[in-house]
Amino acid sequence: MPAPRRVGLNRLATGVPAAIARSNFGNTETDARDQAYEYNPDELMKPIRKAVFPVAGLGTRFLPATKAMPKEMLPVVDRPLIQHVVDEAREAGIEHFIFVTGRNKAVIEDHFDRQFELEHTLTERQRRTDLEALARDLPGPGTASFTRQQLPLGLGHAVWCARELVGHEPFALLLPDVLVQHNRGCLAQMIDAARELGESANIIAVEKMPAERIHMYGVIGIGERRGNLFSVTQMVEKPPQDRAPSNLIITGRYILQPEIFDILAAERRGAGGEIQLTDAMIELAKTQPFYGLEFDGRSFDCGSKVGFLTANIAYALERSDIAPAMRAELRRLLGDG
Repeated sequence: MPAPRRVGLNRLATGVPAAIARSNFGNTETDARDQAYEYNPDELMKPIRKAVFPVAGLGTRFLPATKAMPKEMLPVVDRPLIQHVVDEAREAGIEHFIFVTGRNKAVIEDHFDRQFELEHTLTERQRRTDLEALARDLPGPGTASFTRQQLPLGLGHAVWCARELVGHEPFALLLPDVLVQHNRGCLAQMIDAARELGESANIIAVEKMPAERIHMYGVIGIGERRGNLFSVTQMVEKPPQDRAPSNLIITGRYILQPEIFDILAAERRGAGGEIQLTDAMIELAKTQPFYGLEFDGRSFDCGSKVGFLTANIAYALERSDIAPAMRAELRRLLGDG
């Protein structure tokens, strides 16, 4: 019996749904032009060695705090936002950390470098624990790279700026505005899932969102599911609540194939006159399969004030050294004794 025809992501620009009918995560896709491309599940994805961190944003929602300090350096408890996200990437086995920076972001590069004066002072004071903690947080020699995004042209443009450092291999993309709290990080879960997929697969981390907030996010359509992993049938940026294809939103963690750079190089402007990553992923999905992973854990949108403050509380309550005192203070603030 011949295999059923499988239709890839298409017609998304006009909002017409398209199915990826992959009954057993099969091995042939057909794009909108009826051109078949092969997906061989025996040819597994290459290891994910590199991660891109777009850190060039101005952080205007946190002014005046971010007037002279990058938003990525705002602390969640006693670690900067960007350090938490790099920790997640390191736990997942990432070997090369690529930061796309902008003007006035040099402090991020300094953070991931040695501070000899500080180390000397800590050594004199015999604060060995602090010295060891600083050493653990440093990337190894030659494993961190920094490149500039000279113009604020959006997330897609920031990703494109990393193309020469990534090269021709799949890579992870982590947005530092988003923290995911779980004892196995979101990216590690994604890489676990990637080991079962073909070499041309792309993966997006997704999570459920209440209907009244769905219009604020990129939303995906759900195809064939296998556990927490499923094929993606559509990607829609900030749809009205009544037109959202599901209640699952894109969360700020991606594994992408290098062909995304060729699409981004066309510099097609989307919403706000910026080069949108979602538009490029929709185009890439015409020739490569996309999957969504509904990850374990809780995310915090640290690009918003409430999300940032909530993350501080949640991460503090996870710390055995400060959690009891933090709970006592919260009870006092809430008038519960």
